[in-house]
Amino acid sequence: MNTKKNDFLSGARDTLPILLSIIPFGMICSVAAISVGLTPFQAAGMSFVVFAGASQLAVLQLMSEGAVWVVMVLTAWVINLRFTMYSATLAPYLKDEPVLRKIPFVYFLSDQAFGISMNRFANDMPINPAWYFYGAASTIGFTWLVSAVIGALLGALIPASWGLDFAFPLSFMALMFAAIKDKPSGIAALVGGITAIALKGLPYNLGLILAAALGIAVGVFVEKKMKAAK
Repeated sequence: MNTKKNDFLSGARDTLPILLSIIPFGMICSVAAISVGLTPFQAAGMSFVVFAGASQLAVLQLMSEGAVWVVMVLTAWVINLRFTMYSATLAPYLKDEPVLRKIPFVYFLSDQAFGISMNRFANDMPINPAWYFYGAASTIGFTWLVSAVIGALLGALIPASWGLDFAFPLSFMALMFAAIKDKPSGIAALVGGITAIALKGLPYNLGLILAAALGIAVGVFVEKKMKAAK
């Protein structure tokens, strides 16, 4: 079998366990969008355009609270800053790929695709790491979009008693624990988590913004101190 095809399929297969959380997560985002007044078309379109569940839910919460658009944009921007780091980390593995081929998979970059790919690269490097990422990213991306459309079509028909909101924290908790492999990342997660809990009462979800910024800053500081001590 062609090695690129083999690595692509390997990346797709490795996403299968986490798809069980992606499906309800995508549906939740659309249902939440409809609950704050968006139409089914707008709800599904938000997932296609934004393609970032964490920031979508944060923005929808702000919309329900009547926040001004500047706060919503700032919140989404801060939450999505992590994708800049993801892209920089993945860049060496995609450097030999033509730009036209990388563009669609840049769109499909997600927390889950990044986490699965980097975990594989660290433990068992595939022959074609770029194609492994392509397989993981496209499988998760298409699953997310289809789930978002289903959620938009079902809308208010999904009862709150189903408790589908478990998928959001579980999906990110699984990635978080897999990503904590050293002291800086552990301290960053701890500081960010404690700060988010302590500032939960701030209006417009500003506590999340401050928690993310503080966690990243502390993690970077600790990493630099450790490198300087060597």
